Amino acid sequence: MNISQLSYSKHCILVHNNREYFINYRPIKNCIEILLSNPEILQHFIFKYENKKHQGEKSYAEQNSGNWWKYTEASILSSACILSLILYSDATTTDTLGKSSLHPIYISLGNIPTWRRNKEDAKQLLGYFPILFAKNEKEKTSPEFKKLVRETFHKSLKFLLDPLFENENGIDYKINNRIIWFFPKISTIIGDWPEACTYSLTYKSASSNFPCHFCLVQKNDLIDTMQDQIILRNHENMMEHFNNNTGHSVSLEPVENYFWNIPNLNIYAATVPDRMHHLDLGLYHYQIEFTKGILGRSSIDKMNERIGAIPRYPGLKIFSKGLQSIARLTASEHRDLMKVMVFVVDGLLSNDLSEVYVKWNEMYILSRLEIFKEGDLEKFQKAINEWADLFVILFRKKSDSKMKFPKFHSWIFHIVDTIREYGAINGYTTETYESLHKSYVKTPYRLSNKKGIEEQIMKTIQSSMFFEQQKKNPDLTENMIKGFAKFLEYLDLFFDMLDIISAEDCRIKIFGSVTLKNINILRATNKFQNRPWFSNIAIAMDDAELFEYQSDNGTCYAQTLLITEVILPNKSPFHLALVQWYDFKSKKTPFVYGCPLLKLVEIYNFIEIEAIEEIVHIVPRFDTKDEYFVNKFIF
Repeated sequence: MNISQLSYSKHCILVHNNREYFINYRPIKNCIEILLSNPEILQHFIFKYENKKHQGEKSYAEQNSGNWWKYTEASILSSACILSLILYSDATTTDTLGKSSLHPIYISLGNIPTWRRNKEDAKQLLGYFPILFAKNEKEKTSPEFKKLVRETFHKSLKFLLDPLFENENGIDYKINNRIIWFFPKISTIIGDWPEACTYSLTYKSASSNFPCHFCLVQKNDLIDTMQDQIILRNHENMMEHFNNNTGHSVSLEPVENYFWNIPNLNIYAATVPDRMHHLDLGLYHYQIEFTKGILGRSSIDKMNERIGAIPRYPGLKIFSKGLQSIARLTASEHRDLMKVMVFVVDGLLSNDLSEVYVKWNEMYILSRLEIFKEGDLEKFQKAINEWADLFVILFRKKSDSKMKFPKFHSWIFHIVDTIREYGAINGYTTETYESLHKSYVKTPYRLSNKKGIEEQIMKTIQSSMFFEQQKKNPDLTENMIKGFAKFLEYLDLFFDMLDIISAEDCRIKIFGSVTLKNINILRATNKFQNRPWFSNIAIAMDDAELFEYQSDNGTCYAQTLLITEVILPNKSPFHLALVQWYDFKSKKTPFVYGCPLLKLVEIYNFIEIEAIEEIVHIVPRFDTKDEYFVNKFIF
C-alpha cells in the first residue's frame, strides 16, 4: 500500500476579521488513485461510451449511455478515455444540538457502475470547505459578507480541482498494470437545491425573480405546467450578464463562477435534480401537508387512525400513532408512507385525493427504472404532467406561495432531459452519499476534542483508511482482516465505556505477540513459522456479568484478533486485545467428552491484556462447521 495516498494537508484560503480560514483536504489525484487501486471497482470499470439499445430503442442507463458522455468523448482523441468526476457536497451538523457543522465534499467516478458506486468505498472524502463566521449580525446579513462566502466556496473548489486540469493533454493512471490515458471531466454535481445554487451561483431564494438554476423561468410561472419556450442557462448567457453587471436581472450572484472555465461542462445542467430532496423530502412532504390542510379535524384524526392500523409487512415502517410530526420524517419514512397513503385517504374526501396519490406512485415507480427507453421517457413525462396537473388543482389554495416551488418546476421540465444527458436517475441520488456523513463527520467528530475539528477529523479518517486498506491486503488471513475491519468501531466503544470523550493525538501500535504476566505468550500474527497463530484465551467473568452469560464455571472464551497499545496524552498506555467471543454451541449439551463445545459468535470487544486469565487450546471439531472444543486434556 502507498501510505502517501492517505496523506492530508491544509491550506489557508482566506483571512477575514484577523482569522485564518483553512481548507483541510486530500489531494484529488490521491483520491482517484485510491479508487483506481481497488480491484473490486476495476472489475466493472467503464471506459467508453455505449450507444445503448433496449428492445430496439435508444435507452439510457449508466452515465456512459447519456449524451454528455457521447459528446465529451467525441471531443478527445479516440485512444484516450473519459474520467468522469462526480462531486457531492453538503453542510451537515456534527452534534445533536446542531450548534456545530462541517461542509465536506466527496468525489466518485461515473466510470463506476451505479450499483457499485453506491458502496462507501467507491467514494472518497476530498476535504472540508471552510465555514465563515461574521463578527456580528449586521455583517452576517450584509451583501458583502454573502459575496465573500460565495467567493470563498469557488476559490476552494478551484484549489481542490485545478490539479486535475493543469495539463491540457490529460493524465495517465495505471489500471491492472496498464497505463491508461484519461481526460478528467466533471460530469455531475450532486446535492440539495441550496447546494446546487451555491455551485451555479444563482439566488437561493424561491421568491427571487428567476429561482431556477437550470433555466430563466420567472417565479410567477413556476406553477405553469404547460410552458413550451424555456430559455436554459448556460455559460455564455450567464457570463454575458456577469460581464455587463446585469446578473441581478437573472438572479445571478456577482461572483465569477469557477466552472465557466471548465470544458465540456454546463454547470447549470450538471447540478442534477436529486430525487430524495426533490420528491421524498420535498414535493411529497408538501402533498401530505396540503392533504391535512384540505381535510377537516375529524378526517385528519381518521387518517391518523388508519395509518396506525396498517398491517405489518417486512421492511415497512408502521406509524402506530399516526403522523405526529411530519417535519421530522426521514426520506425513508416518506417512502414508507408512499406505499400506503393511497389506502389511507380512500373515501376521506373526493376521488381526486386518492387519485393524486395513485398518480404520484406511478410517477415515482417510473423514476426508479434502471433503464429508460425513449418510450419510457415519454411515459414518464406523461406521468409527471398528470400528477402535477392534479396536484395544482387540489392543493393550490392551500399553498401560501401559490405553488411557486422551484423543485416542482424543475421536476416537470428538467428531469427527463437530465436522464438523456447523464443516464438513469438512480445514478445521481444523494441518499447513498449522505450516509457518508456518519463515517466522515459525526463519528470522527465524537473522537475529537472539538477544537481544530477538521484537522483532527482528517487524522482520524487517515487512520480509518489505513485499516480499510489493510482489510484488502491479500496476504492477510481471515482473522487479521476481521480485526482491522472491527478495530476503530470497537475502540470507539471502549473509549465510551471509560468516558473518554477525546482521542486527540492518539497513537496506536500493533504487535504480533506479547508476554503475559504468567509468562505465556499471547499471539495474533499472520505468520509464525509459516502458519497463522491467533491465541485463544480464557477470561474470568465478574459476578455481575455471570448472570448475562453461560460460562464454564465463571470462565468465558475468546479468540484474539489483534494486539495493540493505545497511547493517549496524559494517560497511562492501554494494552489491549481485540477479541471475538465464543459461546456454547448448545445449552442442552454444553460439554462433550468433558470439554466445552463452542461456536464463534459475532460479538467483539477490546479487553485489557491484564484481564486475560490464561491461554487455552481450542480445537476445531472436524467435519463440522463452526464447532470447537476447549481442550481440557492439556497436562
